Amino acid sequence: MAGRGRIRAADIALVRERSKIDEIVGEHLQLKRAGGGSLKGLCPFHDEKSPSFQVTPTRNLYHCFGCGVGGDVISFVQNIDHLSFSEAVELLAGRANVELHYEDDSGRATGAPDRANVGQRARLVAANTAAAAFFAEQLGTPEAAPARQFLAERGFDRQVALDFGCGFAPGGWDALTRHLRAKGFAQAELVTGGLAKESSRGTLIDRFHRRLVWPIRDITGDVIGFGARKLMDDDPGPKYLNTPETPLYKKSTVLYGIERAKRDIAKRHQAVVVEGYTDVMACHLAGVTTAVASCGTAFGGEHISVLRRLLMDQDEFRGEVVYTFDGDAAGQAAAMKTFAEDQRFVGQTFVAVEPNGHDPCELRQEHGDAAVRDLVARRSPLIEFVLKTTLAGYDLDTVEGRVAALEKTAPLLAQIKDHALRPAYARRLAGLLGLPDESDVMERLRRLTGEGGDAGRGRPRARMPQKSPDDVAVEIEREAVKAALQVPEIAGPSFDAVPPDAYTDPDYAAVAAAVAAAGGAAGTTVTGAAWLEQLTAHCSRESARAQLTALAVEPMRTVGEGDAHYVNALMARLQEIYTVRQIAAVKGKLQRMNPVESSDAYMKAFKQLMDLEQLAISLRKRATGGLTP
Repeated sequence: MAGRGRIRAADIALVRERSKIDEIVGEHLQLKRAGGGSLKGLCPFHDEKSPSFQVTPTRNLYHCFGCGVGGDVISFVQNIDHLSFSEAVELLAGRANVELHYEDDSGRATGAPDRANVGQRARLVAANTAAAAFFAEQLGTPEAAPARQFLAERGFDRQVALDFGCGFAPGGWDALTRHLRAKGFAQAELVTGGLAKESSRGTLIDRFHRRLVWPIRDITGDVIGFGARKLMDDDPGPKYLNTPETPLYKKSTVLYGIERAKRDIAKRHQAVVVEGYTDVMACHLAGVTTAVASCGTAFGGEHISVLRRLLMDQDEFRGEVVYTFDGDAAGQAAAMKTFAEDQRFVGQTFVAVEPNGHDPCELRQEHGDAAVRDLVARRSPLIEFVLKTTLAGYDLDTVEGRVAALEKTAPLLAQIKDHALRPAYARRLAGLLGLPDESDVMERLRRLTGEGGDAGRGRPRARMPQKSPDDVAVEIEREAVKAALQVPEIAGPSFDAVPPDAYTDPDYAAVAAAVAAAGGAAGTTVTGAAWLEQLTAHCSRESARAQLTALAVEPMRTVGEGDAHYVNALMARLQEIYTVRQIAAVKGKLQRMNPVESSDAYMKAFKQLMDLEQLAISLRKRATGGLTP
């Protein structure tokens, strides 16, 4: 921010207000209702099987109960896009049409920001976006005739090329470089963005020459790189050339078409994985709008993580992934490799192979859109394809061949993650091997997995651990501080009436102290992220600060959000627990006193005991029935 001041606090607050966190997060993962006004999904910051990532739109906060990351909409953008605070605010402000003002440390307005100093990511996205516009314009030039012909031969007319942003990288050495330099981009930015490189003579030249290019966008729609197809016979380069690894472009996570497919992937619980740019175009034009492709690398584990978040791929919500492979040996090898990674999906995986070896683009050219839709509709389970491909390598007419084939394929069945499917596929494998029944296959499976038999039978039922009074107190304390963070206007005076040292858990006590230091729950005039920010500033205990976003996001154990009846009962229970401890302390004190020698002090303590017991009864009545949703 040096040289342009800091962003005015009021503008930051406006950006927070206008940036809906469920919409921003929803661009990266599918969210489902989690109760209490919260949403949940698979965490984009760590790999997980079940969703532990929660978003609370009413408070504009998120928190992952798996890895602990959390915050507001600005911190989400910081973490997901690796941006500084100012860069994240500027990005969100642009989306929300908020004009930012900058000021110095004295609050005096500074001049307009120096755009040359804005964050690296924004500059690289701007450079790639400008390059995409340049390439698209070049597609209409006489020099680009081979590119237009390539598209036309594959059934893509001018409008389709326009819709998908297809372009042409012209000949010469530095046409794009000069164009972008004239727009104010520095040489270092063009090299860092993968758009230009240094020649053998030390000058800067374009990375792509005389090629058909497709802009590659990230999941939010920003242009982050390009894929370029060779057109000329005298081009010595590879058939496809992609943007190298850059701060924006990570080929292990990039999926071509993800920005246009993501909503239908989430809606239909289906993703179709194809092999190339033209296959993605053909699928979308044919109505298979969930198609994506990896770019210049094999479909791998990080691609799977991206799709899993969109599919909400976990035990509760299962989707399906359909791979299309060529019918040739290379396609079969790709399917076998994919099967190994497939175990990371909880949902079912299928393969769609065209018998004549056509890819979706070729299929659409020869037989039209319906043939592409039929290819996907006729998908078969990936495991069946893998079994058949494996068995093709054995002579099943001989005993030796069948035994060897069983040895090879049984471990594949053991990898099926849905155990309920194993017996059915054991019968299928037995049929393919020509065995009289599936008993040999099942026996081999049992030996491989160690499952079956008497295992699991007669196992004593685990006893539920009994909760101690301290456990109950800690649970109530956690609910109470959650209420103070989430609905301070309801928790208000009741929460403030319990002193921080009444808490048994040191972290919750620190949160209660932070609430008191910030003016109390009843005194606050802000909620959501602004309230959380105040508490963070007043919380002196590090382990407590680390829990603040979780406490602000974790749903309370009530039927509806902001249930005043529940919160009032909760506060009564919190005070009752504190009062009971006070009663125990006074009783102990009375036992140690001599009522004859210290009669006044004894009577004073006795009256205190009576008052506390009356208070405990009153609080118990207020809490009764209110804590059971």
